Amino acid sequence: MKWTDTLDIAIELAETHPDVDPKAIRFTDLMAKVLALPGFDDEPGRCGERILEAIQQAWIDEIA
Repeated sequence: MKWTDTLDIAIELAETHPDVDPKAIRFTDLMAKVLALPGFDDEPGRCGERILEAIQQAWIDEIA
């Protein structure tokens, strides 16, 4: 997975961290959780606030 795979990342986050509220997560924590996902293979420097916002929104949508 790459940073642009926001839906795939959101699905993995929802499955891996069912106890985390994506509405309340800080971007630094979100980034760390994404980097720790199995199958994630992208550079941390390629991520920005817009990407994290998109991942967060997709995660919120996924659990809704």
